[in-house]
Amino acid sequence: MDFTSPAPLETAPAPLELRPRRGFSLFWRTFFFLSLLLFGSIVAWLQTFRSLESEPRAIQSAQQLASLVNLSRAALRYSDAIARVSLIKTLADEERVRITMHEPKDRFEVFESDDLGERITEELKTRLGPSTIVASSVNGEKGLWVGFTIDRDSFWLLTDVSRVGPSRGSTWVIWLITAAVLSLAGAAFIARLINRPLKQLSFAASRMRDGDFDASLLDEKAATSEIREVNIGFNRMAEQLSKIEQDRVIMLAGISHDLRTPLARLRLETEMSVSDEDARAHMAADISQLDAIIDKFLDYARPDPAQLAPVSLNAVVEAAAYAVADHEDLKITISIPDNMNVLADEIELLRVISNLIENARRYGKTPETGIAIIDIAARARDQWVLIKVRDHGMGVSPETLPKLTRPFFRGDAARTAATGAGLGLAIVDKTIQRMGGIFGLANTASGGLAAHIKLRRC
Repeated sequence: MDFTSPAPLETAPAPLELRPRRGFSLFWRTFFFLSLLLFGSIVAWLQTFRSLESEPRAIQSAQQLASLVNLSRAALRYSDAIARVSLIKTLADEERVRITMHEPKDRFEVFESDDLGERITEELKTRLGPSTIVASSVNGEKGLWVGFTIDRDSFWLLTDVSRVGPSRGSTWVIWLITAAVLSLAGAAFIARLINRPLKQLSFAASRMRDGDFDASLLDEKAATSEIREVNIGFNRMAEQLSKIEQDRVIMLAGISHDLRTPLARLRLETEMSVSDEDARAHMAADISQLDAIIDKFLDYARPDPAQLAPVSLNAVVEAAAYAVADHEDLKITISIPDNMNVLADEIELLRVISNLIENARRYGKTPETGIAIIDIAARARDQWVLIKVRDHGMGVSPETLPKLTRPFFRGDAARTAATGAGLGLAIVDKTIQRMGGIFGLANTASGGLAAHIKLRRC
C-alpha cells in the first residue's frame, strides 16, 4: 500500500443536514404580543383621556380668557387717557398682558389649529360676542391674541399661549413615547421571566440528549408551581435514564467479559487440538471476528460524552494511514492543507478515520484491479472543516444509501463480501454527532462511495 499527496477534493454533494425553519424565538413572540397588547391599551387610554379632558379644558381656558378680556375692557372704559396709559403699562409688566389698538391693516392668523382651539374660539365668541376674534399671530408676532371692542374702538389683547395649557400635540407625543418605552421595557422583562424556565429546560434536554445527565438537573424549588412540577418530573426522568444507561453499560461489560472468556479458551483449544492448519486458521479467524464484533457493540454503546479539544487533522489522518501501510490491497492519497485543526476528540476521530478506511478497503475495491483506492481530502469553509473519504468501488444503490448508518444494517452484495455486525458506519455517525459534527454518505459521480464529515474549525 502507498499513500501520497495530492488528491483533489471533488465537488460533491454535502451531507444532508436538517436545518431548522427560521422564525422568531419564543422570547420574541411573547415580547411582540405583549408589546402589541400594551401599545393598544396605551392608545385606547390616551384617546379616552383626550375625549374626557378636552371639553373641560376648553371651557376653563375660555372662561379665564373671557374674564381677562372683560376686566381689561372695564378698566380701560372707565379710566381717563393718562390712567389708561399707566394701566396698559401695568398689565404688560405685571400680568404679561399687552393691549394695542386694532388697526384695519393688521394681518392675523386665526387661532383654530386643532379641535381644542376651535372649541375655545367658539366659547369665547359665546361669552364675548360674535365679533370676537381669536388669533395665533398678528402682523407676524406669535401669541394668543383676542380682539375686542370698547364702544367704537377696537383693541387687541395679547397674552401667553400657555394660558390655555401646553401644546396638546406635543403633550400627547411625549406621553405616548414615555408610556411606550416603559411598556416595552416591562414587556421584555416579563417575556424573559416567562421564557427563562423554558430556556433552561431546552438546555437541559440538549445536555441529556448528549448523555450528560448531571448537567441536565433543573431547579426543583422554583416559585411557580407548574414550572416546579415540570422540573421535578424532568429530573426524575433524567435520573431514570441515567440509571438505565448505567445498567446497560454494566450489562454490556458483563456480556463482554462472559463471552471473551470462553472465546479465549476456544482459541487455545483450537490451536492445540486441531491438526489441520487451514481449519485451525479458519476457526481462529472466526473467533477473532467474534471478538471484533464484541468490540463494535461496546463502541456503539459507549455513553460517555466526547472530550473535545483542538486536534491536528493532518496528524490524525497520517496516523490512520500509517496503521494500514502494510496492506497490499490498499492505496491512499491525501490532500489536506497544512495546519488544519478541528475541534474533536483525537482518539475518537482516529477511530472514525480508521473505520472509514477499513470499510473502504473491505467493500470499495476497484473491480478491475481488486485494490481499494481511497482519497482523503479536507477543506475549510467558514467555521467548519469538510472532510471527505471516498473509494472508487461500485458504490451502493440509492435505496440502500440512507440505511447504511442504521445499527445492524448490512448492505447489498456489492459491499458485503465480508461478514460483520453492521455497526461500523453507525458507530462513525454516532461518534461524529457526539463531537458536534455532521456525517453523511453519498455516491460520487465518477463511481464509488464518499463519506462526508463536517467538524468545527479551530
